[in-house]
Amino acid sequence: MKTDKNIPFQTIDWTTVSKVEYKGETGTASWQTVQFPELRIRIVEYSKGYLADHWCQKGHIVHCLEGEFISELQNGDKSILKKGMTYVVSDDLSSHRSYSKNGVKVMIIDGEFLKLK
Repeated sequence: MKTDKNIPFQTIDWTTVSKVEYKGETGTASWQTVQFPELRIRIVEYSKGYLADHWCQKGHIVHCLEGEFISELQNGDKSILKKGMTYVVSDDLSSHRSYSKNGVKVMIIDGEFLKLK
């Protein structure tokens, strides 16, 4: 049975999307999530001093909306992303985590299209 994965035109009013808070190793992350078939879109705000509590293997498109943060790879490489910058990675191609000294707001898009083929 085939399921319809098409997304008709629509707008997202982020002011109406509830926030869910997650604790990091330090600080908190506040997520607003919109879920479609095989596609997830989030606005995420990391508090001052936020450090993710795990190394993530999931693929993402992460766009910095406000502030800046460090995306750290488990191999020690670090990238600073500032407002207007984006990183992209497919599933299972890196172990990464985020750190924000002063807080940041990002848009994160992920889904089936980022799985390795």
